[in-house]
Amino acid sequence: MRKKTSKRKSRSHTIRKLDTVFSDYIRVSNSDKDGYCTCVTCGKKGKWRKDIIDAGHFITRSAMATRWDERNVKPQCRYCNRYRNGRQYAFSKYLGHNLAEELYLKSKNIVKFTNDDLEEMIEEYSKKLKSFL
Repeated sequence: MRKKTSKRKSRSHTIRKLDTVFSDYIRVSNSDKDGYCTCVTCGKKGKWRKDIIDAGHFITRSAMATRWDERNVKPQCRYCNRYRNGRQYAFSKYLGHNLAEELYLKSKNIVKFTNDDLEEMIEEYSKKLKSFL
């Protein structure tokens, strides 16, 4: 097997890094001054960093067109997000019919981000995250 000679990180590594930075940004930007977020589907509260709060997606992460759309991702408790499949109906009620429909239609678009696009988003969300910390 050939060894990689490039110093450039793999695409999957870059996507994971963007997911992490984006998730942190979503949770901290939706937290109160004490660092608590509220689940948009059940109302449970938890610390954005350590507790039970995920960055839940209304349209699943498999739809790249909406994966990093801030309107599509909100704080959700781990139970709602992971064990109740995101409680999409309750999530759609939180978003409202018009936005839910807009995100659904957007998710049907085929989008292919370049590695440079992904790196730019990492930089953008890292800066946004730092402004809250």
